[in-house]
Amino acid sequence: MIFAHATQAVTEVVLSLPFDLPDPDPVQPPGTEGFTSIMGWAKWIALAVCILGLFAAGALMAIQSRRGEGGEHVGKIGMALGGVIVISAAASLVGFLVG
Repeated sequence: MIFAHATQAVTEVVLSLPFDLPDPDPVQPPGTEGFTSIMGWAKWIALAVCILGLFAAGALMAIQSRRGEGGEHVGKIGMALGGVIVISAAASLVGFLVG
């Protein structure tokens, strides 16, 4: 009984709130151009590391396929490709999580 009254009171308060809240466009603060440059470099370096990881996993797979152990590196290739996807989509992911 008390729960029903509390739920009704909360519902009335929420429905009475104004829903015309301003939603301004994001603007880069002045003086942060260097930060965006650093972020671009970091993304480039991270993607380069992922590509090197793919090269290494492929080389290990080729070397160990002669010994019959080549299939063990498929997980490493999957992890490297997952890293490439996350790094490439970082800006979109952050925008989705924040927005």
